[in-house]
Amino acid sequence: MPITPVSFRGSLREYQQQADDLWQAWKAGDGDAIRLVVRQHPRFTRSDVPWLPKPMTEAEIRNAPFDRADAQLAIARWYDFADWRRLEEYVAAVTREGPVARFEAAAEAVIDGDLETLKRLLQQDPDLPLARSTRVTDFSPPVHRATLLHYVAANGVEGYRQRTPPNAVEVATMLLRAAAVVDALADMYGGQHTTMSMLVSSAHPARAGVQVALVETLLDFGAALEARGAGDWASPLGTALAFGYFPAAQALVRRGARVDMLPLAAGLGRLDDVQRLLPAATALDRHRATALAAQHGHADALRVLLDAGEDPNRYNPKGNHGHSTPLHQAALAGHDQVVRLLVERGARLDIRDTIYDGTPLGWAEYGGQRDIARYLSAIETTR
Repeated sequence: MPITPVSFRGSLREYQQQADDLWQAWKAGDGDAIRLVVRQHPRFTRSDVPWLPKPMTEAEIRNAPFDRADAQLAIARWYDFADWRRLEEYVAAVTREGPVARFEAAAEAVIDGDLETLKRLLQQDPDLPLARSTRVTDFSPPVHRATLLHYVAANGVEGYRQRTPPNAVEVATMLLRAAAVVDALADMYGGQHTTMSMLVSSAHPARAGVQVALVETLLDFGAALEARGAGDWASPLGTALAFGYFPAAQALVRRGARVDMLPLAAGLGRLDDVQRLLPAATALDRHRATALAAQHGHADALRVLLDAGEDPNRYNPKGNHGHSTPLHQAALAGHDQVVRLLVERGARLDIRDTIYDGTPLGWAEYGGQRDIARYLSAIETTR
């Protein structure tokens, strides 16, 4: 059963109706309802990877207890609330006049690209650009404290609110001119992150074709090129490379981001810089550089790292798709030269990633990389 988000000022009755519909659909064996539940209810998700369903058979799923309260929890989690009680508190806050209602109305205007409404709200409450979300989610940490500008990045906030309107640059500009703090930190993904770091790791602005323009806009208003905050993705350039957004990385470099660390040079494919920075690089930086060179298809840089003793069979480091190996990433992205180089240097084809349990061949097939899949399949038969 597809879920249409309730209006941010919707009544609790509307959310309850969605929970009741889900419960009835579950009892009827509706496939969409079952898939929603196993993705959202903690009884069916992994403790180490909370967004991933446990490996359960259809019979195990259907025999698991599931009542009306469970349906409420699944719906609350679909909206990224910690539980039904937190959803109730939110509904009570947004259905009466107050700071929460004003912030949430502005957040809706941001993700909808509703400039007229956003302008009116900012005029009515000049402090809104400094306000923060008070939602209690199932994230880590549970209160992300995003500003309105963070919602422009469409990352780290509620999943159903992660979308990018075509006029996102105008939205960001309006907020920044209204005194939004360009490098304000929010508590996301176990760390503290700026709008920039969330932007350059977000699929939504990239798909909307405005990611680079938003990068330029934030920089025009003074966003830092160097790391801010804490966590795996504090560096804008390192984050853009880790998540595969090469145009955003190039934009940061054009605007002055320093390429003074081995992983950055490897991810950008700057062979001279790789050779220059390699001797003094730490073991972790060498490991990260190997991951980024493979992910972005830079065979020459990767060859230098392998010649220096890097192991092609290690899982990538935390923060760089650590559930997979360099071969997984290269196969998925279709980097034929890198795949062949890794195989020639002894990369194993039987290593499975720790989230989806897939081999590099499986990743190539999933990514539609037919030539690489045929190559890996042929190698497997001869080993």
